[in-house]
Amino acid sequence: AAINQVGGEKYYEKDYRTAFEYSKKAAELGVAQSHFRLSIMYHFELGAEKDEGENIRHLEEAAIGGHPQARNNLGCEEWNNDNVERAVKHWII
Repeated sequence: AAINQVGGEKYYEKDYRTAFEYSKKAAELGVAQSHFRLSIMYHFELGAEKDEGENIRHLEEAAIGGHPQARNNLGCEEWNNDNVERAVKHWII
């Protein structure tokens, strides 16, 4: 959990490269918050190249880990891709 904490601190300090490295390590250990942070970083090119595939992959891992904002964001992604039924399923979980 400490590695996730450092990743979060570096993220809020806007040291995105360091935040990415620590978050990646914490995500490998299954920390949902780190998966969520990585999804944001891939989506907005913060310390990583934009990669929507990685964005979605990390959102899914975070949602499986119980992260509510990740579940909401997956619903929004599905909605934006005209997958209304899948979006609603994410939102009612």
